Amino acid sequence: MSHAKSTFCPGCGQPMTLRALHQALKKQDLESKAVLGLDIGCSLLAWDFLPINTFQTHHGRVVATMNGFKRAKKDSISIAYAGDGGAYAIGLQSLLWAAMRDEPITVIVSNNVVYAMTGGQSAPTTMIGQKTSTNLDPVKQEPMRGPELIKQLNPHAYVARTSMTDMKELNHHMEQAIATQQAGHFSLVEVLSFCPTNWKVAGPDLKAYVENMKKIFPVGVCS
Repeated sequence: MSHAKSTFCPGCGQPMTLRALHQALKKQDLESKAVLGLDIGCSLLAWDFLPINTFQTHHGRVVATMNGFKRAKKDSISIAYAGDGGAYAIGLQSLLWAAMRDEPITVIVSNNVVYAMTGGQSAPTTMIGQKTSTNLDPVKQEPMRGPELIKQLNPHAYVARTSMTDMKELNHHMEQAIATQQAGHFSLVEVLSFCPTNWKVAGPDLKAYVENMKKIFPVGVCS
């Protein structure tokens, strides 16, 4: 891990996701080959968080950028890191086509069910009944379930959803996603992540909040 001071909000789940990614790369001795592309959003705060080559992209373009990088440097481990808004809203087109073409990259999606950096607005994943800064009345529409959609498009991809409440599973899915890229296939891991700032949830209650999210977004490998 980097010795740089974290700029994530206290209690944010993203540092734990990044730690799991770093452990997976280190375990497979791939740090020197890894390149991490960051979408705009809270994800961009990871720009100096890991001791690997990292760069920022335009909002919603991280998958397309890392796809291009992988084609240019085929021996790299190309990783696209985005929030649920960047991946499933403005970046959805690039994500779907990369999955359909079975591009050998890894996409990590931090799903905290809101647009976090800009104040907690409704996102594609916002749950029924949830209140956000842009929904005074509870949300009524079903949320997008990205991994399930991706798996329908590419049966060869490794697609999984995990959460902050089970670090063993998080580490496992990260390792499998990287191994799948090495085998020449697309992989995606969605992580149900903490966002106490915008959820307005106290630290001791974060686990219960995520456990409730699991009822809407089942964890495990998508089949």
